[in-house]
This record gives sequence, C-alpha cells and structure tokens, in this order.
Amino acid sequence: MQNETTIHASAVAVGPKAVLIRGPSGAGKSRLAWAVLQSALPFTRLVGDDRLHVEPQNGRLLVRPAPALAGLIEVRGLGIRRLDHEPVAAVGFIIDLAAGDAERVPPTGAEAILQGIALPRLAIAPGADPLPVLLAFLGTAAGAD
Repeated sequence: MQNETTIHASAVAVGPKAVLIRGPSGAGKSRLAWAVLQSALPFTRLVGDDRLHVEPQNGRLLVRPAPALAGLIEVRGLGIRRLDHEPVAAVGFIIDLAAGDAERVPPTGAEAILQGIALPRLAIAPGADPLPVLLAFLGTAAGAD
C-alpha cells in the first residue's frame, strides 16, 4: 500500500464497482451514501464514510475505509450507525457534490483523474439532488458497465 492516499469522501459498492462520493464538508456525501444504500438497486453495501484510503493497482483505483471508521456511517439526526461493509472495492466512477463546474448538459465522457487513474465523473451543482442523477446514470447505457 505504498501509493495509498487518504481522502475525505464516502464510497458505496453498487454491484461490482464502487461509487466514490466527494464534496466539501456539509455537501451531503453521507446522506447520498445512505440514500444509495436504501435504494432498490441490486447489491449495495457501504465501503466507507468520511475518510477513505485510495490506491491505484493494476489500472484500477481501489478504495478502503479508514480502519477506525470501517463499518460506520453518519446519519444526520441519528448520529453514527454501524453497517456491514465491504473492506475493499474497485471504484467505477466519481460523483462530485456541490461542484462549481457542474453543467446542465455535461460533455460526454467527463472524467476525473485520481491517483493517476481516469474515471467517469458526475458533477452535481450546489443544492441539486444528486440521487436522481446517480440513478439515471446507473440505469442508462452510458453508466452501465
């Protein structure tokens, strides 16, 4: 784990890949992670909330929870809750909350590069509800891989 970096983000496995949720403090990272976990999507499981370790490996970006926070998620109004979690997952795409560069119709193939790995990126405007965009991305051909 020599190339591992710690980031402030949340991650949820959705099927075989993880959604990496980034954004400034208070943007709703944990809230979106919880919404995905409560959605009707097949196989969703928490990878981590608040602090994650990311590491490039064999052309993929792996994400792990920080050991002290493994299995924990903040639910606003309830506090910290414990859930089953995945100890590691490959990131499938990145969603950036409260993104200043969010566009109504973003360019096809928008990417973010993290640890030298290019990943599809969804930029969500400040104040916008990210869940419908995320569900549409996952349920359409462009997001289905």
